[in-house]
Amino acid sequence: VQLQASGGGLVQPGGSLRLSCRASGVLFSNKHMGWYRQVPGKQRELVAIVESSGSTKYADSVKDRFTISRDNARNTLTLQMNGLKPEDTAVYYCRAWRYGIVDWGQGTLVTVSS
Repeated sequence: VQLQASGGGLVQPGGSLRLSCRASGVLFSNKHMGWYRQVPGKQRELVAIVESSGSTKYADSVKDRFTISRDNARNTLTLQMNGLKPEDTAVYYCRAWRYGIVDWGQGTLVTVSS
């Protein structure tokens, strides 16, 4: 299984970024998918998930600003991030899981700074 995340970068506060995670070697539509983030010295935390059914869940800190979506035909997970804040700065990871099998992507750095 390979999860290739992309789309990170430097953005000013209030700006937007769109992260993508392309999956290969996996039956994508059968997997629950999610975005997590981590800053140095802190635990990795959940940002948003989308289950195989399409149900979504968001961390309170990103509700109404971030939108997670999946395209099963393209094996792609997306995170649209609007209204970015400096505290959103982190390395963002995509995760796939089902039936006790968990896979992580390599991470993409998002920096929110003026």
